[in-house]
Amino acid sequence: MSKILLPLLFISVSVFANEHAAEAGTDIVQRTVNFVIFAGILWYLLAEPVKNFFGGRSQDIANELQKVQDRLKESKQAKEAAQAKVSEAEKLADEIVAMASKEGKILNEKILKQCDADLETMSKQGGAGMELEQRKMVRNLVDEIMSDVLAQESSALDKDAMAGIIMKKVA
Repeated sequence: MSKILLPLLFISVSVFANEHAAEAGTDIVQRTVNFVIFAGILWYLLAEPVKNFFGGRSQDIANELQKVQDRLKESKQAKEAAQAKVSEAEKLADEIVAMASKEGKILNEKILKQCDADLETMSKQGGAGMELEQRKMVRNLVDEIMSDVLAQESSALDKDAMAGIIMKKVA
């Protein structure tokens, strides 16, 4: 279309540029035609660069907007991932606390059982020690009594004498 418009504009300029049109007295038509020709030339020369500039500018703005939206989506995904990790960490912490509590109870019961076993062992050892000491005391007492009986001059001992010796040693 611009190939047809340009020669038409040049022809119209030469037609209206004659002297007879200038003598008529009004030049509004010529001025209008000249303005239209000037506007057409400007349109022809500037239309494509202006369209390209604003089209490119629009495209640049759209690209930047898309980049911002992509970054926004990435940050939302990162936030969701971080929140998921936080919830997993909280669950893990709860599990660790529960496990530690169970282990503490188990250790406490184990220690109490060990203490009870130790106390029982000590009681048995104490009882066995007391029995051993009692046996030693009885042996020592019997040895002393026998040595006293054997040390006496009379060979025949009666029951009353023997009971008296035992009562002395026991008291």
